[in-house]
Amino acid sequence: MEPIIEMKHLSKTFGDGNSQVAALRDVNIAVEKGEIFGIIGLSGAGKSTLVRCINLLERPDEGEVLFHGKNLMAMSEKELRAQRKKITMIFQHFNLLDQRTSLENVCFPLELVGTPKKEAKKRAMELLETVGLPDKANAYPVQLSGGQKQRIAIARALATNPEVLLCDEATSALDPKTTRETLRLLQDINKNLGVTVIIITHDMKVIEEICGRVAILNHGVVAEIGKVEDVFSMPKTEAGRRLVYPDGLPAELLPKTKVIRVAFNGGTAYQPLIASLAIDCGVKVNILGADTRNIDGKAFGTMLLGLPEDETEAANALAYITSQKDITVEEVPNYHA
Repeated sequence: MEPIIEMKHLSKTFGDGNSQVAALRDVNIAVEKGEIFGIIGLSGAGKSTLVRCINLLERPDEGEVLFHGKNLMAMSEKELRAQRKKITMIFQHFNLLDQRTSLENVCFPLELVGTPKKEAKKRAMELLETVGLPDKANAYPVQLSGGQKQRIAIARALATNPEVLLCDEATSALDPKTTRETLRLLQDINKNLGVTVIIITHDMKVIEEICGRVAILNHGVVAEIGKVEDVFSMPKTEAGRRLVYPDGLPAELLPKTKVIRVAFNGGTAYQPLIASLAIDCGVKVNILGADTRNIDGKAFGTMLLGLPEDETEAANALAYITSQKDITVEEVPNYHA
């Protein structure tokens, strides 16, 4: 099945020179039609930048954003405006127009596309019914609770019959009970209207509640992607383990083998240490995490490696690694992700 939304090799930086920040780095995510897909990460992971790149509110520096296989980045402004009607968005702070009633807020996107007033009002009332707030049609945002504001925002986002609904921390300003009610509404919209939902959040409970698949974003990079139950029950990366087990790994998941930290001190960045180890010694090690960077063709940073359980293989691997130029090694006792 062809993805409805596909992000290919997306990169986005902000700032210049020493103040430059890489918000996204080579992000690849495909979202299937009709699924509820989650994107999770800690603060500063790049989540909000990514969601704004999906509908090109933020234009990536590199890569492609495909909607039904067509590259949004190659479209004219007119073509892009037409596609944006099919990819709508709700936000953490609702973004309702304070001087408009609930009904008028829902009518607003219909007015922008030239829908006749009578038809727009009829459609808006239907959507207020959908979100369970027909009695709030004439209420202003100041008269609504947080949960009611978000329901009005959802109704407004549905006004143009979108195929994709982007939710950027849409429940972060809500209490737990209202969060559950909002998530139930999103599930109903997904099931009954066939709208694909992409949820961006820092809250694992939100992902666990309604998402089928999830991508973990870490410092602008997709660390892991897969079914929610797989990723959350057995995270494969250090970023995933930090997110799922913020207080450290449970004892049963701690590595049974020796863990070492390898520090790169300016050797050639392209020397394939792990591949060379496998070829020269026939030994494979487990990469538990890495924070390395290439500066003028030289490697700096650290990498956590889990050595093989076999003592002889572990000793051979350790001897090989320590013999390499511009590399230092230390053991990490009682390793926790």
